[in-house]
Amino acid sequence: MVTKINDVPAIFQIYVPLPDNPLKNLNCYVLQSQNEWLIIDTGFNRPECKSALEHGMQELGIDIENTSLFLTHLHSDHTGLVYELTKNKKCTIYMGKIDYDYFVETTIGDTWIKTEQKFEQEGFPKEYTTALRNTNPARSFAPSGVFDAVTLQDGDIITIGDCTLQAILVPGHTPGQMCLYIQHEKILFTADHILFDITPNITSWLGVKNSLGDYIQSLYKIKKIPVQLALPAHRKNNINIYDRIEQILIHHKMRLYDTIDILSKKQPLTAYETASFMKWSMRGKCWEDFPITQRWFAVGETMAHLDYLIAIHLVEKLEGNINRYRLLYGAEKCKNNIDLSEKK
Repeated sequence: MVTKINDVPAIFQIYVPLPDNPLKNLNCYVLQSQNEWLIIDTGFNRPECKSALEHGMQELGIDIENTSLFLTHLHSDHTGLVYELTKNKKCTIYMGKIDYDYFVETTIGDTWIKTEQKFEQEGFPKEYTTALRNTNPARSFAPSGVFDAVTLQDGDIITIGDCTLQAILVPGHTPGQMCLYIQHEKILFTADHILFDITPNITSWLGVKNSLGDYIQSLYKIKKIPVQLALPAHRKNNINIYDRIEQILIHHKMRLYDTIDILSKKQPLTAYETASFMKWSMRGKCWEDFPITQRWFAVGETMAHLDYLIAIHLVEKLEGNINRYRLLYGAEKCKNNIDLSEKK
């Protein structure tokens, strides 16, 4: 299904379903200027996504060899089909350097093994990490191989026809996610950095000390940009982007408060145990009924909030074969020291 979003430049949205996934769909955006095209993100490497994307491209009359791709970040629902679409084709692929390097290491290196070990050290049961090797969509629907890309740094420019787009680095959701900004028209492709009816997952990444801290500062970075049209990677945009940023900041402040309250009553706890006491939006399901994949995301987000509390010296990690966490002060003192304002 193709929907026209904007006239000048011409921007279309291809609805790419994400079966059996709470995200529901990927908004694949296609920009046309003069005789040039840019496709932003692809969907999972699975037949349903490929069929929807190819039908949309056919409806728009797109020849992949006259088209560029921009991949906002490394997650498989954004990169999954890139290898199938472009192999043996003359097609320029743009991607932020940080996430591209991370993607390559994940594909050909031992990043997944180290990530499993990290989660197990945080209390995630080993039998669950083993089970997820074939069921985690980040792995099972990933690109079939490594692809060549033109890697971008913060502020780099892409030109499509007579349209100029600026790449904006917004680490947090991934180590090197990028938004695209058309300054003259004040159009921002927000990727997964800002979503409007769900909150982007912030997890704890290998090699990143404080993903949530990075994410919060990336929100303030976008807050300074004039935006009239914000185009998210999933679902709909039904609220002013600046209001949504404030909502997300409040969400994470409340999540940090919840983490503090849980630790104040039951510490020391593992990240897995802490996550099991949190309130999650899972249609009333209790923790024991959570699918394993959703437990993985929940524990990763809990780890990110614990990392943040460690970074601001409110929580201590008790390292061992299994890590545990405890507050350094009473709950009220910890809460009074939560300050999500912009770093100067």
